Amino acid sequence: MKRRGLRPDELELWRKVAQTTKRLKPERNAPKPQVLKPALKPAPVDQQAPPIAPFQIGAGNRNAPAHDVLPGLSERLATAPVKMDKKAHQRLKRGKLSPEARIDLHGMTMDQAHPVLTRFILQSHARGLRLVLVITGKGKDRDDGGPIPLRKGVLRHNVPGWLSAAPLGQVVLQVSPAHLKHGGGGAYYVYLRRLR
Repeated sequence: MKRRGLRPDELELWRKVAQTTKRLKPERNAPKPQVLKPALKPAPVDQQAPPIAPFQIGAGNRNAPAHDVLPGLSERLATAPVKMDKKAHQRLKRGKLSPEARIDLHGMTMDQAHPVLTRFILQSHARGLRLVLVITGKGKDRDDGGPIPLRKGVLRHNVPGWLSAAPLGQVVLQVSPAHLKHGGGGAYYVYLRRLR
């Protein structure tokens, strides 16, 4: 909607109304009354705008950071608080503890892997197992450099979230990347809570 300026008769009426008003707190320094003008032109700009650097359509910014907002999965898991026994966690990180059961999710889609993982974890907990190994694989690099990044290893990035969400979050105590002898970056140790 385009605004129109005040007509001269409207401006005169406004000035009469403004002269009949009284200040609520006259003890304060009153600002000087301003006279309304129908249309003001903007002041001329003395400074020139900096020149725009030459560019080509489709050229990327070489100084732009990578479009990965979250820290890497290994950094997030490494900085997660330790909920299990610290000595057992140190032995787990060194690969000294052996998993009591394992599941391999290689070749599965997310729709196939999620219910299989859920069933496996809940059954392992019901059997009284404490340490299981979930093998996801490292995944394939499918990022084509588009505006929306695709992470390498869909299952590898989704499994920790599934393990922390209901119903698995109630039985899972700790999730850690596996030692190299148990799969390294393509597998997770899942430490389960004690059966009550």
